[in-house]
Amino acid sequence: MSNPEISLPELRDTLISIALEAGRLITSATPSTTSSLTKKNTADLVTETDRAVESFISTKLKSLYPSFSFLGEETYQPGQNLGPEPTFVVDPIDGTTNFVHRWGYVSVSLGVAIDRVPVVGVVYNPFQGKLYHGVKGQGSYLRDQTVQTGEGERKLPLKPLEPLEGLDEALVAIEWGSDRSGANWKTKTDTWDNLGRAKSEGGAMVHSARALGSAALNLCAVAEGSIDAYWEGGCWAWDVCAGWVVLAEAGGVIVDGNPGTWEIPVDHRKYLAVKGATTGQKEFVEEFWGHVKGTMTYDH
Repeated sequence: MSNPEISLPELRDTLISIALEAGRLITSATPSTTSSLTKKNTADLVTETDRAVESFISTKLKSLYPSFSFLGEETYQPGQNLGPEPTFVVDPIDGTTNFVHRWGYVSVSLGVAIDRVPVVGVVYNPFQGKLYHGVKGQGSYLRDQTVQTGEGERKLPLKPLEPLEGLDEALVAIEWGSDRSGANWKTKTDTWDNLGRAKSEGGAMVHSARALGSAALNLCAVAEGSIDAYWEGGCWAWDVCAGWVVLAEAGGVIVDGNPGTWEIPVDHRKYLAVKGATTGQKEFVEEFWGHVKGTMTYDH
């Protein structure tokens, strides 16, 4: 890390405070009366609340850390890249479709990347009071905001690490995303079909799959150990930066969603996240890669 004078724990504490404030803005909004807008199609939603919350977050962060860059979903401009300088990587509402439909799997995702490496992450679900946070090299934790004492904070993962078994004993998170046509969509649907199909027909026959609607919370569920893996293509750095830290500090790994590459940048847009384990992590990744049908291609 090129900025040793930056206190990562202080950054985390600042982001926690901002996430809690942002959460109050989200829970006080009324989705049914918030104007829902679309970006590229009817599955790619943005609300006025998304924009208001990002404006609040960016204003607060820029006043506290004027030398930091800011990469946010609602203010992103095509061609804007994540640089080596300290950067806040922010999704004000990860799970906008859930928010619009009043499904409480919604989060504020606040990350910090330095030298393009995620180093601090805070993910907060204000509807459930679950706040995840992590600092590179210092572990990650789940704080229950509904509990008023220190007993509400637990280190991740939530149970001791154990061997990771094969895909046929796994619960996997997947997402549709907003691109519903073309080669990427075919790769997703063919892969989902292969993951679920019976082994007698060449499939993995995973225990089951979940499409819950928030990349950040999916990564945190893998960090918890409640979901074994999360496979996704098409999401962005702001979707995964904060959750990346939480997962990595819980012993998990994030590798290429396409087969073969173990080390990827945070803005890679194609991800396979696997929970921490005492043994079997590498074998699990390789088995999963063997069931990916096609190649996902997403521009940065």
